[in-house]
Amino acid sequence: MSDVLKVKIEDAICIATISRPPMNTLNKEVMSALLELLEQVNANKEIRVLILTGEGEKAFAAGAEISEFLELDQVSGAALIHKGQRIFEGLESLSIPVICVLNGYALGAGLELALACDIRIAEQQVQLGLPEVGIGLIPGYGGTQRLSRLIGNGRAKELIYTGRYVHAEEAKSMGIVEKVVETGTALTSAIEMAKAIVQKAPLAITAAKRAINGGADVPLRQGLDLEETLCSELFGTLDLQEGTRAFFERRKAVFIGS
Repeated sequence: MSDVLKVKIEDAICIATISRPPMNTLNKEVMSALLELLEQVNANKEIRVLILTGEGEKAFAAGAEISEFLELDQVSGAALIHKGQRIFEGLESLSIPVICVLNGYALGAGLELALACDIRIAEQQVQLGLPEVGIGLIPGYGGTQRLSRLIGNGRAKELIYTGRYVHAEEAKSMGIVEKVVETGTALTSAIEMAKAIVQKAPLAITAAKRAINGGADVPLRQGLDLEETLCSELFGTLDLQEGTRAFFERRKAVFIGS
């Protein structure tokens, strides 16, 4: 991987750290490294959980590299946004769970990156926001869409129109983050969560993610049909047989992902 994205894989858990301290802004090099990371994770079937965080204590990712915007016009700007959206969509659609560790500011594109993850754990000092209107833009990497789906149109509009920052606890009350922990402990908390996930049946985890994501913006009946299809497919797996036997034998199941 690139020097701007450090990757460590251990015990089926991949930890990817954005390494452009202190603010870890998402410049072209970081975005290309994220794309490479997605390719690596997709190709490595041993990876069961991806954890994404930022280096240092100041920021997870404090937005895009604004200086690059001065070089853009409408056409090149559209290309930048298109590439960013595809990368974040790729992250969101990974078959494995993605946990975001917010250890500092998550602003603009940094928050949009976090919103593309499955679960967000924030340290208590963290501030989040989408301040793009303050420089004449709107969130372009999915922020207007994912945030409104997560917390509702009214709250999303208030945050985007004003560009204000919210602290971790308020973000949790809104539903932007799932968990708030003490400063310096978010990565440990994420690893503990990842280890718990790794113990479960991988095909079931993937099916659950597909069911939740696929049913989020469709009528209930359509979502139920998707759930039925995915759940029924699991009845034909060796993992279900193993999990059921382990339950009755009161032992730990050993899943093989088939």
